[in-house]
Amino acid sequence: MTKIAKAIRASLIFLLTAVVLFSGLFGCAAQNTGTKGETSPSSETGTASYAAPEGYTLSRMVILSRHNIRSPLSGSGSTLGKMTTHEWTEWSAPTGELTLRGGMQETAMGQYFRQYLVEQGLMPENWQPSGEAVRFYANSMQRTIATAQYFAAGLLPVANQTIEYHCDLGTMDPVFTPQLTYVDEAFCAQAMEEIAAMGGAQGLRGITAALQDHYRLLEKVLDFQNSEYAKENGITALPDDEPQIHLEVNKEPSVTGSLKTATSASDALVLQYFEEPDDAKAAFGNALTWEQWCDIAHITDTYTTVLFTAPSVAVNVAHPLLMELESELTAQGRQFSFLCGHDSNVASVLAALGVEDYALLESVSQETPIGCKLVFACWTGPDGGDYAEVSLVYQTVEQLRGCRMLDLNNPPQKVKLSFAGLNANADGLYRLEDLLARFDEAICAYDVMTGARLGDAA
Repeated sequence: MTKIAKAIRASLIFLLTAVVLFSGLFGCAAQNTGTKGETSPSSETGTASYAAPEGYTLSRMVILSRHNIRSPLSGSGSTLGKMTTHEWTEWSAPTGELTLRGGMQETAMGQYFRQYLVEQGLMPENWQPSGEAVRFYANSMQRTIATAQYFAAGLLPVANQTIEYHCDLGTMDPVFTPQLTYVDEAFCAQAMEEIAAMGGAQGLRGITAALQDHYRLLEKVLDFQNSEYAKENGITALPDDEPQIHLEVNKEPSVTGSLKTATSASDALVLQYFEEPDDAKAAFGNALTWEQWCDIAHITDTYTTVLFTAPSVAVNVAHPLLMELESELTAQGRQFSFLCGHDSNVASVLAALGVEDYALLESVSQETPIGCKLVFACWTGPDGGDYAEVSLVYQTVEQLRGCRMLDLNNPPQKVKLSFAGLNANADGLYRLEDLLARFDEAICAYDVMTGARLGDAA
């Protein structure tokens, strides 16, 4: 394990050096292509939400991160490759791995947080932490380990920070695997009722019914009706079917039907949009508006929402990660923690904690944007009490596509989150004990679920 970690770290440092050398040129090239006015809002990222609350001192930060830009999870010979008559972009990484652009952008995020944490006094410039002050823990996939390594390079450039992971490379760590570890008839009935409610009066059928216009747009961009996939299946459009939800113990929630098929293409198109600076090439020659890109991304958002955010499902699949996060928020001597996983991890944790609806500016995804950070910032108040601010921090589409460097004057976007049933103080912060109590509630919800089964067995 140590040898593997060292090898990965050495490779990443080499790649980082290479991409930094051409980042300025590449960023300039991106700035001079495309039709910005047609594909993104002409607004600047604000900085007001980053201001430290007056009289408070930052004492700890815990981040749950989604990995940054990766290549699609399936290759050209898969269903994804057959769904279009066009050629996908030439990815700079193998299937499912972090791309070079993803590494660049994650380093930029780490550099921004370095400036912010130095400004807030949580760490000195060129910090070389010792003991248990800092922890970096990633799922054992290349894209998550690499994301953590690139972020660490930006945050702690002279610290030679080790990335902790617990399983063989390419194997899912149970802490980050959004699997159902408890399933019975009562759970399935409750979960299916919650998922069906997402479709309104039509139930599950309403979920895909609401996506029909999005499907038609996706088909047009892909030239789906002339694709190999369409011909093999004797269709000209994605089926108008009801999603079939599968809930099995020790497996991730899954869906079959058109939603799964469409999500594969939606995910790949959005990733191609981030990777390809030319708007027309990114959309296979189509001139898409900003709203249309959001519509394409909404398919993937729906998939994630359906599978991982129903309350019963969320407390089940997020259980080990909730315990890990709570442990980091209370670990003796810890100042900074970075845990790196996937969109399903962020989405299920948000749902399990009862985070209220939020809106994301300058992002085609409205749920868990690529590379986003769920940030728990702990503050000591002027009264000596412990408080917490919870936010979602992410790079805008322009920052991602333009390879923008991030700093205090050009920060990533930040949206403060609120919790159902919790009251923030006049400064917009929650008492830390209230936040930790919410973690306990979510963790206990799982214990109650499994305890009922154990009690019946007894």
